[in-house]
Amino acid sequence: MSARNSQANKAAARERLRAEREKQAKKAKVRRQATVAGAVVAALALAGGIGWMVVQANQPDEWEKAATAPLTAPKNTSGENGTTVVLGKADAKKTLELYEDARCPVCSQFEQGVGPQIKKDLDAGKYKLRFVGATFLDKGLGGSGSKNALSALGAALNVGPEAFLEYKTALYAKENHPEERDDKFSDDAYLLKVADQVPALKGNAEFKKAVEEGTYNRWAVELSKEFDKAGVKGTPALKMDGKEIGLKMTAEEFTAAVDKAVAG
Repeated sequence: MSARNSQANKAAARERLRAEREKQAKKAKVRRQATVAGAVVAALALAGGIGWMVVQANQPDEWEKAATAPLTAPKNTSGENGTTVVLGKADAKKTLELYEDARCPVCSQFEQGVGPQIKKDLDAGKYKLRFVGATFLDKGLGGSGSKNALSALGAALNVGPEAFLEYKTALYAKENHPEERDDKFSDDAYLLKVADQVPALKGNAEFKKAVEEGTYNRWAVELSKEFDKAGVKGTPALKMDGKEIGLKMTAEEFTAAVDKAVAG
């Protein structure tokens, strides 16, 4: 091989090496740019995700919204905001006020023991019954079962007084009523399952829609304010003519106390 050919070959080899280095350098640059771009996109996505979570965390929940939502009062109510719920014969001279929280275990015991007697008294016209729903256990224990059940009771009252009373009885029944700390009534599906035990509510599309959409959530909030204003310290509580009646757990003792109040 001549010196000239040798030099030419070396020059060609150097050129190929230079071109290969440039090619690899370009590839490396593209990879770095892609990595940086990916990191930027990931950072933006992370920031966006965190921002979305922050926004969601600061959104008012169902019951915070209910406090300022348009008010829809159920049928069979009266008074400001529909918070007067009076059941029984209109010509009954006395009115028994009953204060209950849906999650209250003592209310459940009271309804199981005395509820049937109250129903007999209402049918007989011995007195009217004013129901005042409370939701203080949600505040004390956390959750929304008291409010949600009260809203569902509003949906039952919209169907009719009998449906309301039967549904209230079903909610407090031993087989349906959860432990005090079990927020089972916050689940619409469970409330509807219990409602299937009430003929007027089973398969009732309007009732189901009202429960699932929270139609009476604002009403439940307003009704619970009536409990707060009543000065009652716990549930269940009974009043007649503005005076508290000593709470009795048997139907016989309850009847004796109520008869005394009616005669007074």
